Amino acid sequence: MPVILSLILAVIAETIGTMALQASAQFTRLGPSVLAAVGYGVAFYFLSLTLRTMPVGVVYALWSGFGILLIALFGFLVFGQKLDLAAVLGMAMIIGGIAVIQVFSRTNLH
Repeated sequence: MPVILSLILAVIAETIGTMALQASAQFTRLGPSVLAAVGYGVAFYFLSLTLRTMPVGVVYALWSGFGILLIALFGFLVFGQKLDLAAVLGMAMIIGGIAVIQVFSRTNLH
């Protein structure tokens, strides 16, 4: 499996897990609670596959950065959670950091 596909699947699974965690109402709803646990399990599995060919620091930066962006988007769309200007600017800096890693870093692959 291509490393980028493993990373994308890890981010998607983590996003599903986090959204389910929000919907679980502090683990008082069984369905979302189970989905959160499964989502995180799948996310860590695909994250481990990514770590076969990429350094942990780079993988974690990409995984968490893309996860933050997707969670913010779905938090807004699904739960109506709004972000202020400082949060949007901070996320823009995260995107910039991801871009710098992808374009300029020589450590993104072993």
